[in-house]
Amino acid sequence: MRLKLRKEFFPFYSKSKLINHNTNHNYLTRHYRQLHSPAADLSAPATATKTTTDLVSLTRHYATCYWQLSKARLSMLVVATSGTGFVLGSTSAVDLSALSWTCMGTMMVAASANSLNQVFEVKNDAKMKRTSRRPLPSGRISIPHAVGWASSVGLGGTALLATQANLLAAGLAASNLVLYAFVYTPLKQIHPVNTWVGAVVGAIPPLLGWAAASGDICLNAMILPAALYFWQLPHFMALAYMCRDDYAAGGFKMYSLADESGRRTALVALRNSIYLIPLGFLAYDCELIFSSSRRGVTSEWFCLESTALTLAISAAAFSFYRDRTREKARRMFHASLLYLPVFMSGLLIHRRSDNQQPLEDNAKSFMKSSSSAETIELEDENGNQKMERQSNRRQARPPVAYASAAPFPFLPAPSYNVP
Repeated sequence: MRLKLRKEFFPFYSKSKLINHNTNHNYLTRHYRQLHSPAADLSAPATATKTTTDLVSLTRHYATCYWQLSKARLSMLVVATSGTGFVLGSTSAVDLSALSWTCMGTMMVAASANSLNQVFEVKNDAKMKRTSRRPLPSGRISIPHAVGWASSVGLGGTALLATQANLLAAGLAASNLVLYAFVYTPLKQIHPVNTWVGAVVGAIPPLLGWAAASGDICLNAMILPAALYFWQLPHFMALAYMCRDDYAAGGFKMYSLADESGRRTALVALRNSIYLIPLGFLAYDCELIFSSSRRGVTSEWFCLESTALTLAISAAAFSFYRDRTREKARRMFHASLLYLPVFMSGLLIHRRSDNQQPLEDNAKSFMKSSSSAETIELEDENGNQKMERQSNRRQARPPVAYASAAPFPFLPAPSYNVP
């Protein structure tokens, strides 16, 4: 009917055009049906879902590789020590924004150092059971990719510390990265002294945090770095004793490998545990021992807590020295893991803020003047009052004097002028 009408009313409408029109109409109809068919509705979302899944899988793969290259848990421990140093170096009010930037910069630099460490030790890690599944030995990421990652986060972290903290903190971070990646790492395959160099590396982050907060370094800033230096030796000696077969297979020259009986390894651990004992007293009062112009960073309660904690890790070290077995080494290793967070928590809890310093100094000077002088009011012949001062009373010793000298005869005893 349609065809007849078109021919009747449009005689110029040719047959060829009509055929072309019908062909185009059929093609469009088929194309429309394909687009709106159930199969087309299912294929398009499936393709999009596959692309999204591949993207998520790729992101997860590289995130895992970066996490393992950075040794994230070790890097977070470095950040914790740096943050503790920042709080100790701050005044009574801690700048949370500056603390966050310092922790972020420290985390980036630590991640860079750990990544470069794995780049240089990829062949050694492949020989050890404990490290053979890391990203580089297992082939999950290439060495150029790891170097690019380490370089970018290292430069970024150093720049972040330089702009958001100060140049002193950035310099300490950069020097620690160089010391860890380019000095400590090669030394592990050359000489056992690498353990002592690594202890210096671990002692720098709290100094970095202090410098970021205060802009300088003083005697009080050395308390936590000293604790970290002495703590790392018993901690690592226990680990090196437990894993010495693995270290031998990897080609690392550890101190425990040249000590078949383990006696010297245990003795190093015990000696450095004992070195931790005076640090609680130094944290409380540097003035009596070193004639410093500034008092300590903690209250007197930290002396008792630190001493008890250090005696506990020393007892574990002595037990390892007396009976050199893997079980005793593991027990000392776990004791060292407990020591550090408790010690840092004690420093933060008993921290003495700067606004407490003048109050204590004023109270001390007041007690000194009142105990060494006595004022008597007298009247002269004209009835006028006059003041007479007597200063023959003995000065009392501070209670901490006995604690600072008696248990530690190797420390210089404070001097007191007694008439």
